[in-house]
Amino acid sequence: MVNLTRASRELFSRTPDERFDSFDALLAHCQERKFQAIEHWQPSHGIQIERDAGQLLMRLEQAEDVRLSLSDWSFSQLCRLCEVHKETVNRLTTETAELVFRDTLPSSRKPLQVYAARDTALAVHSTTYSRLYDAEVLQAVREAAPDFTPPPPGVGGATGLYAGEQDMFAFGIDPDGWVEIDGQNFAPGFFVWNSEVGRRSLGVQAFWYQAICQNHIVWDATEVVELTRRHIGNVQEALDDVREVICQLVKKRDERRDSFASAIKLAMTTSFGEDADEVRRTLAKHGVSSRLADQALELVAPWETYSVFGIVDALTRIAGRSQNAGDRLLVDQKAASLLSLAV
Repeated sequence: MVNLTRASRELFSRTPDERFDSFDALLAHCQERKFQAIEHWQPSHGIQIERDAGQLLMRLEQAEDVRLSLSDWSFSQLCRLCEVHKETVNRLTTETAELVFRDTLPSSRKPLQVYAARDTALAVHSTTYSRLYDAEVLQAVREAAPDFTPPPPGVGGATGLYAGEQDMFAFGIDPDGWVEIDGQNFAPGFFVWNSEVGRRSLGVQAFWYQAICQNHIVWDATEVVELTRRHIGNVQEALDDVREVICQLVKKRDERRDSFASAIKLAMTTSFGEDADEVRRTLAKHGVSSRLADQALELVAPWETYSVFGIVDALTRIAGRSQNAGDRLLVDQKAASLLSLAV
């Protein structure tokens, strides 16, 4: 088992305005951004950097003379395109920076894609980049796991659901999906992430976990499956992969729920013995002390007879009353091993 820290890193790197309280709110935000976005395809010689009112603007000559402000990310991409250091340009006056870009911006007929929303250029890419919208990724997740919810709120009100100017991240769990795996309780969860501007790859990570702390560290995860895809080629095909990873998680959850329900039903109809003495002898064979057996028998209601489920339920209640963590664990282990006798 491993501890997963991806969501914790997101928690401490996100500002309050990038947090969303529900999956629906996150999806609506990303859908609205997709609706507002536009891709301008321009030969590099048709892009000019100018200054206006003390700031740099990008002018697209072949897109009805559009002028766009620069986001931090598109400014960084522009600097890489011109092969100049961002830190150096940031120390220059806007007049000097304008001259730098005028002299270094490549000039050719090879098109560039300028991704913009409202009046801001969000990204500048070559033709090899394939965009996948956050809204499309989240819609695929919604279709695959409609009943998953965000994790409990973390430190500072962190929600596990984030979207900013550069990327999106979503953390989902099934709070009612607890099942037993190898004698321990686990619940299913997943992370999914994407960037419309090339800040990060598309990715999904599915897992079964035992606990989530307020820092959103996922503790004791097992059966971890991760898939990532770069934004090149037909990246739309990766949506099917995202669906498949999460659908498999949901399928296994349902199979384990059904298996657990069948085991409980069988435990309710399987008896430890016809009377209390026979039950005590059976429990003793499986390492349950006479004192613990007597306590369990006192808690079993007459109409429950002496079923495996009735005895296991009694032992679980005894464990819950124990003040010592070691004693609780020991009794819980005994109860789990007894439940398996009915299978």
